[in-house]
This record gives sequence, C-alpha cells and structure tokens, in this order.
Amino acid sequence: MIDLNLPLWCGLISGALSAVAFLPYTYATLKGRCRPQRASWLIWMVLGSISLFSQWVEGAQASLWFAAVQVMGAGLVAILSIRHGAGSFVSRQDGAILTLAGAGLVTYFLTDTAAYALAITIAISALGGVATVIKAFNAPDSEAISAWVAGTVGSFFAILAVIPPVPLLLAYPVYMLGMNGAVVIAILWGRNRRNRSCLPGGIAW
Repeated sequence: MIDLNLPLWCGLISGALSAVAFLPYTYATLKGRCRPQRASWLIWMVLGSISLFSQWVEGAQASLWFAAVQVMGAGLVAILSIRHGAGSFVSRQDGAILTLAGAGLVTYFLTDTAAYALAITIAISALGGVATVIKAFNAPDSEAISAWVAGTVGSFFAILAVIPPVPLLLAYPVYMLGMNGAVVIAILWGRNRRNRSCLPGGIAW
C-alpha cells in the first residue's frame, strides 16, 4: 500500500498556496494598485516569526511549511510597504504591540512553555489585522483579493496538515483562516457597497 502521507502533502500544498498568494499581492504593490498597511505587515512579520518558533518548539512538522512561507511573505511585503504602503510604519501604538510580542517571548523563556508566546502573538496579530480588514472594506481596490483567497485556502490545508489534531498546533492556521477569510469578506462587502452606491437612485451606506 502506498503511504500518501496526507499531513505532509497538505503542509506542502498550504505552503505552495501561501507562496502563490503573495505573488499577485507583491506584483500589485509594485505596480501601485495595492497599498499594504505598513503597521499590519510589520506586526505580522514579527509575530509570524514568533508563531513559527512556538509551533516548532511544540512539535509541529508538516504545518510548519505554511507558517514559514507566511513569515517570508510578510517580511517581503513589509519591506515593500516602506515605499508603496499606506499608514504609519512604527507609531507609538505599533511599538507597544511589538513590546507585548517581546513580552510573549520573555514569558516563554521564563516558563519554557511556547503556548504562552503563541497565544500572545495570535491575540496581538488579530488586533493588527483589524486595520487591514477596515482598509479592505473602505478601499476594496487597494487589496488583491486573489491573494487573500489563496491564503484562505492555504490556511485550510494547513489545518488538515495537523494530524493528529492538537489544539495548540491548530491555533495559528485556524487564526489565519479566520483573518484571511475576514479580509476576503471585507473586500467583497466593500465592492458591493460601492457598486450599490453608484446605481441610479442608490444610497451610499
């Protein structure tokens, strides 16, 4: 019998989809059609690195492909956002968020439990993601929806890569599924609002 090694294949697919997701986003950013939120991508790069480290410490294997590509992609977009992005890069609030992320790492080293660092980084990352969700709703054309759709599907395969299902290892891909999906919904909702407001007699929301 051929061993299909489902977790490994799901992990590879999730990593590949994540890489594909960053291609149109990077291209659109360079062409000026997409303006990534500077603060969000900086925060996601740092917190993604901590999440990757935390999952590795806790024994994640196949699902690490997804997390690793997310970190590299976020780092690339964060660099591009310096010139092509929107919003502040390191405000006082952003500094506070990164300080909290550092506190998560300190907590890990003091307790030798990566779960604390992972929980703190996911919680903070979710707060940072709100800025992009709001921007996607208010300016839907500033985001490449294909990138977020690919990220959503990639997150789903990353979840399938966690076998047996361990809540701690599922936390990051489940969070990414929710965040990517939220941005997709925000873009579609924002486009629908704009289109309705442009119809004869339409009322802007």
